[in-house]
Amino acid sequence: MTKLLEWLLGVSLIGVAWGLVTFDLLDLRLPPVYREVAWPMPVYLLVAFGCYSLATVGFRVATFNDCEDAAKELQAQIKEAKEDLRKKGLKM
Repeated sequence: MTKLLEWLLGVSLIGVAWGLVTFDLLDLRLPPVYREVAWPMPVYLLVAFGCYSLATVGFRVATFNDCEDAAKELQAQIKEAKEDLRKKGLKM
């Protein structure tokens, strides 16, 4: 199962549960307090997902490894390309 399908399954299960509680489709006779809490739940979940996403991206950026050998190799290739273009008559 791909990550997309996992997320879609989770979101659909939460959506079904939210719909059942909010609109009382199964005639559960839940107290009105449950409905009052259930109405804004999608907004709370969206904010929580945004916080999780920002934390994940921040953590990945903070722990990103520098590849100094690859950077040196890339700089050497850039110099080589500039010299090759200069030999062919391109002025920079």
